[in-house]
Amino acid sequence: MAREDNRRDRRERDEKPEFADRLVAINRVSKTVKGGKRFGFAALVVVGDQKGRVGFGKGKAKEVPEAIRKATEQAKRQMIRVPLREGRTLHHDIEGRHGAGRVVMRTAPQGTGIIAGGPMRAVFEMLGIQDVVAKSVGTQNPYNMIRATLDGLSKESSPRQVAQRRGKKVADILKKDDAPAPEAAEA
Repeated sequence: MAREDNRRDRRERDEKPEFADRLVAINRVSKTVKGGKRFGFAALVVVGDQKGRVGFGKGKAKEVPEAIRKATEQAKRQMIRVPLREGRTLHHDIEGRHGAGRVVMRTAPQGTGIIAGGPMRAVFEMLGIQDVVAKSVGTQNPYNMIRATLDGLSKESSPRQVAQRRGKKVADILKKDDAPAPEAAEA
């Protein structure tokens, strides 16, 4: 009886993959040897659970499926957790850098969608972000764009994390200065 339950659980797990993955780039590379050229493939994959975890990996092999498999495994090992506001957008505007790549990511109101190009769009979709405006400045290299995006996302902090770091309450952090300063009110 227990064995049947284990089989059913395993089957359900296999049917619903824990992570979604997106192939961002595939590149044919060659190595010149004495007899000519040997061709191989390099794959860039972004993996995420669409609930706030994302990672990227790169893999090289003689065949495309093997390169994708290697990249996916590496991406699963290098995942980072990003706090999301309302499960759909960023808490604050951030900037990420890697090499010549610079990306600017801005929080957006509901219904905006993902306004971002190529590799950055793949990262946001795998992360589970639904509303964001992003711009890539500098390089168009997908590897550096993804690294810059993840650099910025790793700097993302929620109000709860900021409050804990400062030793305050979340309500104190989120409180806005709506009341004018006393000197300005008298003048």
